[in-house]
Amino acid sequence: MLEDLELEEVEFRLGGEFLLKLKKKFGREDKESVQVAELRRIEQGEKTVEEFVQGFQRAARSSKYERRALVEKFKREINGVIKRKLIKTERPPNSIE
Repeated sequence: MLEDLELEEVEFRLGGEFLLKLKKKFGREDKESVQVAELRRIEQGEKTVEEFVQGFQRAARSSKYERRALVEKFKREINGVIKRKLIKTERPPNSIE
């Protein structure tokens, strides 16, 4: 399909149309795999902590990652300044909440 696109033998007006054709050809997406992939891509970046936590929790819900793996992933992806402030507190948090 990609070769056909490169050779301009297949034309799609919208990206969604391409994805629909791709799904039909290769089958349905596995929801768990999609959530795991989303969890792997997630990072705080310019998001507020609240926005990051909401996105992280949404991706984590269906990923089937174990609690410890989720905590470690969360700690890796939260911004460094916030991470250092949390570590320096008298009682560092032990959960996202």
